[in-house]
Amino acid sequence: MIDLVLLREDPDLFKASQKARGASVELVDEVLAADSARRAAITAFEDARADQKAFSSQIAKASKDEKPALIAEGKEKSAKVKALQAESEEASFAFESLAAKLPNLIIDGIPSGGEENFVTLKTVGQPRDFAAEGFAPLDHLALGEELKAIDTARGTKVSGARFHYLTGFGAKLEMALLNLARDVAEEAGFSPTITPTLVKPEVMRGTGFLGEHADEVYRLEADDLFLVGTSEVPLAGYYMDEIIDLSDGPLRFAGISSCYRREAGSYGKDTRGIIRVHQFQKVEMFSYVPVEQAEDEHARMLALQEDMLQKCELPYRVVDIAAGDLGDSAARKYDCEAWVPTQDTYRELTSTSNCTTFQARRLKIRERGADGTRPVATLNGTMANTRWLVPLLENHQQADGTVRIPAALQPYLGGMTAYGPDGPVRA
Repeated sequence: MIDLVLLREDPDLFKASQKARGASVELVDEVLAADSARRAAITAFEDARADQKAFSSQIAKASKDEKPALIAEGKEKSAKVKALQAESEEASFAFESLAAKLPNLIIDGIPSGGEENFVTLKTVGQPRDFAAEGFAPLDHLALGEELKAIDTARGTKVSGARFHYLTGFGAKLEMALLNLARDVAEEAGFSPTITPTLVKPEVMRGTGFLGEHADEVYRLEADDLFLVGTSEVPLAGYYMDEIIDLSDGPLRFAGISSCYRREAGSYGKDTRGIIRVHQFQKVEMFSYVPVEQAEDEHARMLALQEDMLQKCELPYRVVDIAAGDLGDSAARKYDCEAWVPTQDTYRELTSTSNCTTFQARRLKIRERGADGTRPVATLNGTMANTRWLVPLLENHQQADGTVRIPAALQPYLGGMTAYGPDGPVRA
């Protein structure tokens, strides 16, 4: 939910945001018109109700002869109040439905345009020259099958397309990666939290995931619950309808969960391997901060993501996502993309979004200040997920068929320095 006071005061700001997103500029005027109609309907209802109450006191004081006429008039006023109440409720519903379609106000300075209009902020690390090393790299699935680490054939047999098994080294490597991510996040003040993976509609809606990307979400109709695509959702709902205390600093969580995405509209894309799957594991940062600290917290999350990439010894780039490629909740989003040798390109591994007060307004999460309560800012960012196995396997493969283990992951794998078809290698 957007800041309605700011919308009334500066609608052009929101129109510029909508234009940058490639979204409907007219929606801003439609929301304002619905807001005006809602306020007028509420005022009419409240005035009529006040008149009815005042008139009721006259009936009580009236003489016996006066009362029949007054009672008849009172019934008319009561009917008018009920009609105006219905109109105000209808106007409020119309306003809320329209306002829910208006995405977050973008932060000034982010790129305009769509998916292809991102801006590269930095590139770190040099991709390996496999030709100079004298061998052609295998893709992650071929490597995973050679090492008996990934089994997509049986995943498809059991669950359908875009499901997989991680076995042996694959399972150990994922757990090592997630445990490293958890430890890095915890050291930075993010409390490890295992979250529910099923949430109520109001939580999913409040975080902005039932907007234009609702077809990505799995729903259990019999229970009216949704499977989450990220622990951002249950972490955002953690303080729903509460006033929280940020006087000692931000509240930070490291969500650990399975995640589920339908990948609707992606048929034919990344069908090989485990880049785009329906179920994966993830460690997700989530912060509640005063709104003045949101941009600093955003930079802090990005730095932690870069630290993880560097610990995993992966070449990567950081991109500033264009407005038209943002979700409804995000005011700004940075992605970190790792180099994938067999695709000769960078692929997204992490995102971090500053959602300002958008989610908190919807979920009614506030902090207490000197002048009363106000909405907090919420931010989220990936620390690691299953997709990281793709660049880890591909970038660290060696000519002898083994995969080298980055030093930061070795303690989580019992000191293993590499893994090959013959098993683990230790120094």
